[in-house]
Amino acid sequence: MARTLKSLGVAVSLFLCLGFARPVSAATDITVFAAASTTNALTEIAKIYENGKSGKVALSFASSSTLAKQIESGAPADVFLSADTTWMKYLEERNLLEPGSRSELLGNRIVFIVPVSSSVQSITVSPQLDLLELLGRDGRLSVGDPAHVPVGRYAKAALEHLKLWTQVENRIAPAQDVRAGLVLVERAESPLGIVYATDAAVSDKVRVADTFPLDSHPSIDYPVAAIKGSKRDAALAFIKFLSAPQAKEIWAKYGFEVK
Repeated sequence: MARTLKSLGVAVSLFLCLGFARPVSAATDITVFAAASTTNALTEIAKIYENGKSGKVALSFASSSTLAKQIESGAPADVFLSADTTWMKYLEERNLLEPGSRSELLGNRIVFIVPVSSSVQSITVSPQLDLLELLGRDGRLSVGDPAHVPVGRYAKAALEHLKLWTQVENRIAPAQDVRAGLVLVERAESPLGIVYATDAAVSDKVRVADTFPLDSHPSIDYPVAAIKGSKRDAALAFIKFLSAPQAKEIWAKYGFEVK
């Protein structure tokens, strides 16, 4: 009888352990905070990753500045993909990154865009460019807020370098992220905007008027890193996948420079 009860106890314990054990896949599920400009490409890459049974990937897209602040406030991110080095450094200085996990993943360009219905076919980016004429009497230049949004910072640096900033510093329509700036031009609510080349490429409602010279602004780099306290192994596995051949093909398809 005692032996029977002991065996029953072992069986019950085993059942309880199995019943309350977390699914194996849950341990590899991760949350990725990524710059808005990576939306289309990263969504496609994440689906391939999930199809490989490596775990689920929850994606959150916004301006890099917004995401960095959320991470600083304790948001449950495992991976951060930034559209500039400034906001990655911001987290690094606060000891919020997993040591040794950071790498430079992508590059990009910034371009002037106009609504597809615009009479402007092309422009030449130079110190002689008359932006006020392009904007018209009441038009505003649509761009990510230069105070904190990476694309806005790159745009301001380029316009300052080209001696064009003073023309438009009081004629900016500051957007919360690059995709919001894109939408204003798509709707023709702004006659002119500055976005990444990759954002212009995914829209059939805008046309690229010209591309900024590379030497007019700091290098546009997209670093990626695991967040300290994250699901480290799963985060590092996903970061590694972002540079795998399949992922590189997708980044390139959307116009990103793969490091």
